[in-house]
Amino acid sequence: MMPTIVVDDQSNQVLMLAYMSEESYQLSLSTGQTWFWSRSRQELWHKGATSGNTQQIMAIQIDCDEDTLLVRVIPAGPACHTGHQSCFYRTLQTFS
Repeated sequence: MMPTIVVDDQSNQVLMLAYMSEESYQLSLSTGQTWFWSRSRQELWHKGATSGNTQQIMAIQIDCDEDTLLVRVIPAGPACHTGHQSCFYRTLQTFS
């Protein structure tokens, strides 16, 4: 399981964090859209399969330790299941 950060390729906004298995990674490569492994449902998950909010992959990058992926996408709608553009819409603390 590889933690995968998904970023809007045009705005650089962090959209979500999900996990890719080898199978979901291969599906992402072959389809050009994001696929993940749902840890809660224990199954493959094609982002947008039911909502229509798919993510077209523009680039896949890996960090220096090769243990996290960064996927740059063009989203077709909100990334979050709540309807927010990003899953990171709640601020816990700000510092000035």
